[in-house]
Amino acid sequence: MAGKLLASIQRSDTEQLQISISEYKGKSYFNLRIFYTTDDGANWLPTKKGVTFAPDQLDILSDAIEEAKKEFMTEEG
Repeated sequence: MAGKLLASIQRSDTEQLQISISEYKGKSYFNLRIFYTTDDGANWLPTKKGVTFAPDQLDILSDAIEEAKKEFMTEEG
């Protein structure tokens, strides 16, 4: 697997958070990384700002996201 973009979240005209699965040294990882563009979005380049998760850490991340969603729903209600 060379890599698979799952989603992107626009942060500004020149910056976005890309959520992807990528491979490094034969292992797959889940990545959240800030990308930037200098040509109006024709090409997006990675920055050093980001975090990488091993597959066995995804349940922890998922549980944290679900807990955050509950907290925000409680605050809004």
